[in-house]
Amino acid sequence: MLALGLTARYRRLGNLQDLEASLQRMQEAVDLTPADHLARAGRLQGLAVSFRNRYLRLGALEDLEASLQRNQEAVGLTPADHPDRADWLKSLAVTFMDRYQRSGALDDLEAALQKMQEAVDLTPVDHPDRAGRVEGLAVSFGVRYQRLGTLDDLEASLQKMQEAVNLTPADHSNRAERLHNLAVSFRNRCQRLGALEDLEASLQRKQEAVSLTPADHPDRAERLQSLAGSFRDRYQRLGALDDLEAALQMDNEAVSLTPGNHLHKARRVEGLAVSFGLRYQRLGALNDLEATLQKMQEVVDLTLADDPERARRLNNLGVSFTNRYQRLGALNDLEAALQKIQEAVDLAPVDHPGRAEWLQSLAVPFRDRYQRLGALEDLKASLRINQEAVNLTPVDHPARAERLQNLSLSFIDLYHKFQDPQALELIHQNYSESFKTQAPSDPEPSWNAALDWASFSQEFHPMDCCTAYSAAFNLLPELLWMGHTIPVRQDTIRRLNIGHSFCSYKDGVGTTFQQILQLRPDLGSLPKDQAQQLQQLSYELYSGTTMNPTKVAHERNQLLQEIRKQPGLEYFLLPRPYNVLCKASQEGPVVILNSHEDGCDGIIIPNPMADPVAVALPNVTLALLKAQQDDLKQLLSRCNVRTRGESVSTRLFGHREGFKSRKIEECFSDLLTWLWENIVDRVYEVLASLDIHNGRLWWLLTGSFTGLPLHACPPTNQFIHSYTATLGSLLEAREKTTATVPHKIGVVGVTHTGPGNMHYLKGVAVEVKMISSVIKDPNLECLEGENATPDAVKSQLQNCSWVHLACHGVQDLNEPTQSHLLLYNEFVFLAACQTAMGDVDLVNESFHLGGGFIAAGFHGAIGTLWSMNDEDGPLVAETVYSHLFRDGRQPQAIDAAEALHLAVNKLREKKVPYEHWILFIHMGV
Repeated sequence: MLALGLTARYRRLGNLQDLEASLQRMQEAVDLTPADHLARAGRLQGLAVSFRNRYLRLGALEDLEASLQRNQEAVGLTPADHPDRADWLKSLAVTFMDRYQRSGALDDLEAALQKMQEAVDLTPVDHPDRAGRVEGLAVSFGVRYQRLGTLDDLEASLQKMQEAVNLTPADHSNRAERLHNLAVSFRNRCQRLGALEDLEASLQRKQEAVSLTPADHPDRAERLQSLAGSFRDRYQRLGALDDLEAALQMDNEAVSLTPGNHLHKARRVEGLAVSFGLRYQRLGALNDLEATLQKMQEVVDLTLADDPERARRLNNLGVSFTNRYQRLGALNDLEAALQKIQEAVDLAPVDHPGRAEWLQSLAVPFRDRYQRLGALEDLKASLRINQEAVNLTPVDHPARAERLQNLSLSFIDLYHKFQDPQALELIHQNYSESFKTQAPSDPEPSWNAALDWASFSQEFHPMDCCTAYSAAFNLLPELLWMGHTIPVRQDTIRRLNIGHSFCSYKDGVGTTFQQILQLRPDLGSLPKDQAQQLQQLSYELYSGTTMNPTKVAHERNQLLQEIRKQPGLEYFLLPRPYNVLCKASQEGPVVILNSHEDGCDGIIIPNPMADPVAVALPNVTLALLKAQQDDLKQLLSRCNVRTRGESVSTRLFGHREGFKSRKIEECFSDLLTWLWENIVDRVYEVLASLDIHNGRLWWLLTGSFTGLPLHACPPTNQFIHSYTATLGSLLEAREKTTATVPHKIGVVGVTHTGPGNMHYLKGVAVEVKMISSVIKDPNLECLEGENATPDAVKSQLQNCSWVHLACHGVQDLNEPTQSHLLLYNEFVFLAACQTAMGDVDLVNESFHLGGGFIAAGFHGAIGTLWSMNDEDGPLVAETVYSHLFRDGRQPQAIDAAEALHLAVNKLREKKVPYEHWILFIHMGV
């Protein structure tokens, strides 16, 4: 009895002296019990428990073997019908599981499952110990799932664990443990199938388990680490930094609660290292990189020489040293990386599944050292090791692409060294193969590889340059996968510098904003089973949790091929080729302007039948464009035009050298003159050479061209100007014009929104009244003041083919997708604030209110580059609608650009200031 009491106190408080005393007393009890005594089996089992507890605390293999031996002896002494047999079987099963987790021997795992199943079968449904035995069976199924990846084991684990929780009263001492194990099963299923509800279920149950676990409980650290893992999962899924910070906090607490000699200390420190590593990847703080390296070193130091995890942990430590070398350039980090990764490779048998990955890691510091010191043997080593990694990787493995690309980089070094034509051919061969292999589980390295290939080819093998850029272009849907949240995709654009790397492929660069709304129609156009299957396979592949990435990638590619055979889905999740996109120019030329540090230029698509034509802009540089952007911002700041309805300040401008004490009108005139002489006039000259002198003209601006008022440059009457975010969005808007929609017009007017800094919009009431008098349509529906609630407006948007919005609007530069109209909790006229202002940081995206309406399905939109003067709204609206509804005709979206053109001319005839008329733009058809 004393031994049992000591064991119970150890489990509650974790005091090592209680554990040692318990084991000593149990051994004494067994030694005093004759071999044929009825109590011997129970005392052996108690001794086995004490040995197991010490193994779990200190990790000594002899304690594990002693526990297993005593458990087997106890079961052997117990008759088949003995009431304690099920309990002894459970104890034996748990010890087999411990040995499996130490050695990885599948026989031990199967033995654990068999013994646990037998224990459950011997336990009546109403037995008080059934919950614990069912829990043990659930854990065993979960471990086998993690080893073999069989979905049936995953479902069995979750089902049994739910049963165990249901059998456990709310005040039971084991409820926290069972909730935690149920949460682990939900997490496993989320990682396999990608269902967000499973992730949330896992988090909820883990939080409940932690809340039920006292601060001094020995299992609290384990549950905190597990909770941290689920927060990391949600961070990687949804991109919220709060989740990553929560994971770090939980990991830190778990580590601080774990004694230095604890068996699981290394695993808990490793979790903390992973969290620091993720934050370094996101924010780039050197402190996080240092913490990652320090923690990984601690993990390796805590890992026994014969631990099967040692090689993997050594590799991860070596990669951390490589990362620090690449950040700081210290040669000792490079040497440490080589040493640690080489040790990992040496520990791995030739047939070890991780060997190819660790070889890939090893080749990187060899190549880095060659580039730093120029030693030919390092170049040869990087070539040899990269080649071995490729040779060990099956042809259909998702990692093969990245390994071929790394091999190509080593051959590039070889070519630079010796100008060997054979190396040039191998570069072409390896890069080409890499982009024809199975879809990569992580597309980012392939994106970087495509740009490396393009950069090299531009100088040494021009024929490959276009192929390389096409390969990068084709990766965009994978990089900006619709399964990721918008913050994650925004972060990808910033981190990989996609806009600046690829500004000429504007249709691809606009992928993120299109996907915000395209997710619904794209998946909605598929049969339900195909949509669900695609979501599941994509998540498995991109989350990196699948047991068989080759199989999953193959299944996903096959599914996409089937989808693309369906009418209208030929380019599903693919960039559309030029022969499709060029149809966007069927009503007039599209001018694409590209800005890059190497130079700025333009491309004109005259019509769908003509080849694109280049426009040289020799006097335009990235620095000059940014200067014009800065000038415009300073002008607007002096004009105080951020909010509709605010008064205009003094009309003197003295902020920037060269503009000192000059009138704002002169500064605007200078800006427009510069844009005309260096950009717009050059475009007009090329258009004239193509015999295009007037009519409609669409601007597609990228990079630092975004937001510049090219439509306002003299002479303004030669063309009717519009803008489009991408060729694809303009093409889709054109295609939608053929659809039949009910003719209904909605007008929303909100003069103010209650407390806050927004000014009263006195012109809104006049504007709404004027529209009603001009249109006089029985299908006109007006929402004003407090009636313009979000729900009412959303309903109106769904039911109206034409919408006019007169209210405040806000452009959020930090979270552009949070841009919104301020309300009470076929065409759109946005007489609101800041409705067409792009995001300064995401310069190649169209994150603004006007672009949002186009992406949502409207054919066209009138918006503003900045806040309008409240008094101008009624005049512009009257002119626009008078033209659209002239002679009693039905309005056509395609006429809206001309209507705005006429309205702006009226403003200019009134001699209003530049900032009052330049801001109006048309988007779409």
